This record gives sequence, structure tokens and C-alpha cells, in this order.
Amino acid sequence: MPEIRIGDRLIGDGHPAYIIAEIGVNHNGIFELAIELIDAAARSGVDAVKFQKRSLDKIYPKKYLDNANVGEKNLNYLLPILQQVELSDKQYYKLAEYSKGKSVTFMCSAFDADSADFLEDLDIPAYKIASADMINLPLLDHVAKKGKPMILSTGMSRMEEVEITVNFLKERNVEFALLHCNSAYPAAFEDINLRFMDKLRSFGVPVGYSGHERGISVSTVASAMGASIIERHITLDRTMDGPDHASSLEPHGFGKLVRDIRQISSAMGTGEEKFMSRGEILNREVLAKSLVAARDVKTGETITPDMIAVKGPGQGLSPQRYDDLVGREAVRDIPEDEMFLDIDLGEQVALDVEHTLPMEWGFVVRYSDYQPMLQYQPKILEFHFTDKDLDDEYDGQDHDMGLVVHAPEFWGNHLVDLCTFDEQQRKASVELLQKAIDVTRHNLAAHFVGTPKVVVHPGAASLDSPIEDRKRLYDNLDESMQALDTDGVELLIENLPPHPWYFGGQWLTNAMMDAYEMREFLEPRGLKMCYDTSHHKLYCNWAHVDFYEQVAVLLPYISHLHLSDAAGLDGEGLQVGEGTIDWVHFFKVVQSYHGTMIPEIWRGHQRGGEGFLIALNRLSEAYFQAQEEIRSQAGD
Repeated sequence: MPEIRIGDRLIGDGHPAYIIAEIGVNHNGIFELAIELIDAAARSGVDAVKFQKRSLDKIYPKKYLDNANVGEKNLNYLLPILQQVELSDKQYYKLAEYSKGKSVTFMCSAFDADSADFLEDLDIPAYKIASADMINLPLLDHVAKKGKPMILSTGMSRMEEVEITVNFLKERNVEFALLHCNSAYPAAFEDINLRFMDKLRSFGVPVGYSGHERGISVSTVASAMGASIIERHITLDRTMDGPDHASSLEPHGFGKLVRDIRQISSAMGTGEEKFMSRGEILNREVLAKSLVAARDVKTGETITPDMIAVKGPGQGLSPQRYDDLVGREAVRDIPEDEMFLDIDLGEQVALDVEHTLPMEWGFVVRYSDYQPMLQYQPKILEFHFTDKDLDDEYDGQDHDMGLVVHAPEFWGNHLVDLCTFDEQQRKASVELLQKAIDVTRHNLAAHFVGTPKVVVHPGAASLDSPIEDRKRLYDNLDESMQALDTDGVELLIENLPPHPWYFGGQWLTNAMMDAYEMREFLEPRGLKMCYDTSHHKLYCNWAHVDFYEQVAVLLPYISHLHLSDAAGLDGEGLQVGEGTIDWVHFFKVVQSYHGTMIPEIWRGHQRGGEGFLIALNRLSEAYFQAQEEIRSQAGD
């Protein structure tokens, strides 16, 4: 898959569009206006801002510089403007530093070799080559020697000229991307020819779009057609004097463009798999149908069509298995309206207890359903408490296994949130978690071995918009953690997904997602965490960061694992192998971990824990494959 790297961003198919706000010469030579344009671009959420650098005496003969009137009409118009708007070298340094402070990448088009050398001193991460210089092989050769990626616009060029330049750069092993472009200002819609991006893709490099049309619709469609880079001019006022203002977007329009492109990037997906989001899973469970017994069915009876009905919820045998069920002999008594299950088709999941991965694995349970899971000889049980469970009594049985308690995430219609700015909610959350800790150490701990672990969700949630003051969230989390009496238990903070589903709606998480952020919080406090693979993969998908690199960062702080697959931005708790996590790779990264673990598959407890057993089998297979590959590589 062709891609290039600019700073910490990978650019190419499968990655979000890289959005460049082309400031160009729209600052009109006024430094303060350039600063305002950087501010406007940063607010819109772009990846980079781009200026233009020229040494006019290197690219125009002296006679034109002395008197533009001796040139053609267009030169007569443009050259005096370029002479007036060129910023000083000192101002470029200041703009580059200011952009860094605004968390946007500073880029610049180099129009000549001297300008390229100057930009190298600014330590830009990539060079932009304007359409006018796509055929300028001496300049391209000079820039190629600097060993940085290039982005080349293809406006004003014939296809054979593009081919020559592409071959020229490939001979020099340059990483580069091509931007389809129509270099009229503004470009007429009928002249844009967006489908030409497909032709450019034949060169095997990332392809994007540099637009000069009016409005945002064409650039938005370009992103939907797979443009890896979108470049548009930004101005504070389209009526200003200057060559590019009329074809530029004002800040409000630029913000809408960035918003739409980001939404499109999220919606495009990979096209390689279909998965259900958490919202779909919730609705499927309620609205989908199962095959159920139309009357009481006795063991040994032959199942006939009149014994089968289709009713909700969708927790039993799929109606698509109807033909498989008819004619089979019932292997158990099935009361009227009870669901048919896989076992009724002779399909039963078995767990090879002697050949599971070498971790202290167990199951998610509640007081009411943990007994059947004991037959699989788990090393731990993880009780997931609701607020009501804290008032129930444990049955008092002793077990030679470890104990994990997952504290409640809600009480009533309130979210447990240790980070919230709402002091009443935060203190109530602390009180509820303290009750969970007390129940663990006073009611449960004596019946299990070792120090019990208590998993807590930190919260940091918002419903409508992100919380900007993340430092305050972490400060509140710190205060909440210090308020808890954790004597006799190991308290573990669980990482969270970016878009969790609470109370039937999708929320935003604002902390405890990124590995480096979490490490910064955990390490100085000597804290450990419960690491949820599904939550973290969703975050990495959302933030466009490397999942396995982040896992490696967190490994020293992990004391308990929740393992399940994930896909997209909210495909949470998927069965192992049904998401996008490479489990063999994962186990290579965490090969030194042998602590506690549960498979946390959404609705895995149904049908006698079938989902958990399937997950354990698949995890074990991936683990041993990883070990085999590690040994093989060591032997090489």
C-alpha cells in the first residue's frame, strides 16, 4: 500500500485525509495577518498550514523585476504582487515556531533552490512543489537530495510531463505524493475532472487533490473518492485584493470542509469487513428473532415444523438455521417459548483446559451464574457488580482461585465518573466505589486466594462535545483515587474507548485512552491498570496511532487483561478473530505477561458461556502460534 510519512502522520490509502490549509500569499505580506490565518486554520482542525517561499531574483530575469510592464499581461499583474507580499526570513522562522505552538505542521512551497535550502534550515518535514514547478527537474533534483518526502501538484501539466517527473523521482528513490489540480483561480466545475485521480493512482503513490474551485462540495467529494491529501486556500476575506483570495475559503467554510472530510474518513472504513457496532448489537438483541419451541418438546422427539416458531429476542438459534433444525432429534427437554440453541444442532463448544494459554484466565460472572463456569477450572473469577449487587450476599463457598471485582459503572441513571467537574457526581462516584471495595475485602476476599483486584472505570465522559481541560480531568481523577481506602485490594484503572455507549446513547471519552497519557498518570503514582484490548484498539483507530506500539508502552503497568476484538470506532467487545486485532502480533508484544486475564466478549456469558469458551480457544491458538514464530525467528 503506497504511503508517505509527514511528521507523525502516515499518508495514503487506509489513512485519514491529510488536510493542508494553503495560506500561500493570502497574508498579503502582513505578518500579523499570517498569524491570524494560522489561528483560523488551527481552529478548523487542519493537519498543516502551508506558505510559499521564493527568491524572485532566482526565478525571474532582472528586466521583469525592474519593470513588469515589459512582460505579458498576466506577468504584469502577478509579479508586482509577489514582490510586495514576500515575508522576511526572520518572519518565516517566527511563523514556523508559532505553528508548532498551535499543534499544526508548518509547510512551505519552495519555488527555487535557494528557497529550498532556507526551508531546510526551518526543519520542515516535507517539501511542497507547486504545479508550476512539476516540470522543473533541476529544482526537483536539488530537493530530492534533501531526503524528505515531496508533495507535487500536477496542475498545468500534460500527462506525459507527469510521467517524466514520476520516473525522474522514482529513479532517485524519493517518497512523494501527487495532487490532482486545476490551476485556474477559481477553477470551473466542469474543468476539474476529479476522476483523473484514478489515473494518477496508476503510478503507485499516494494521490490527493488541490482545489481552487468555489465552495466545499468538490473537495469533500474528492475525499470520498479516496484523496489522501486535501489542500485548499484559506483567507479571512474573499474580497481582498490578491490572486488567490477569490478561490479561497473563509474560516467558517474551511471549518465545515474539515468537519465533513473528517466525518467522511470515519465513515469510509476499509471496505474489507462488515461488523456490528455496539448500537447495532444492542438493537439486534432486542429486535432480531430466534427459533423457539412452539410447544413443549421432549427429549427424543423428532423436531417438526409445527414445533418451531420465530420470536424475539435474538439470543438463540438464528432463523437462518431453520432447515438445519427440522428433522433433528431433540437432545433435551425444551419448554414452550424457550429458544433453540446450537446444542440442538449437535454443535457444542468444548474447551481444552490442558492446552490454554499460560495466563491466570477466568470468566466474567455474577453471583447468579458463576457456578456452571467452575467446570472449566478457571484460575480466577471476575464478578461484575451493578450498584444493586453490592447489597446482595455471596453464597459463602470457598475457592482455590483468584478474585477480581469490576466495580459498578452506574447507579440509577448516573454514570460513575471520577474525573467529572460536577463535584456532587464525583464524590458520589467515590462513595459507590468505596462500597465496592469494602464488599470485596470484607465479604469476598476470605473465600478466594491472593490479593483481590478491583477494576474501576475513570469516567471522563461528555455527551455532546469534548472536554478541553484534560489536565483538570486528571487532577480530579488523582483526587478521587487518593480519597479511596484501598487497603487489602489492588485498585486498577481501566482504559476506555473513545465512543462508549451509556444509557443507550453514544458518549465521548476525554481521558485514559492514550498510552503515553496513561503512563504519565500511572507511573509517578505507582498505579497499575486493567488493560482492555477492545477499548484501546477503538481509541487507536480513532486517534490514528499504532495499536501495538501503544500496547508496548503500557505493558509495564498492566496487572489484568480484558481481551476481546474490535473494529471501526465503536465495534466493541467483538469475538476474537471477528475484529481487526492481529492476535499473533499482540501476543508477541505482550509475551512477557503471564498474569490474570478474562475474555470479555459482549454477551459471552449466554448459552453457558459459549462466547467465552470460543474466545479462549482462539486466544490460546494465537498465543502458541506467536510463541512458535518467536522461537523460529530466534533460531534464524
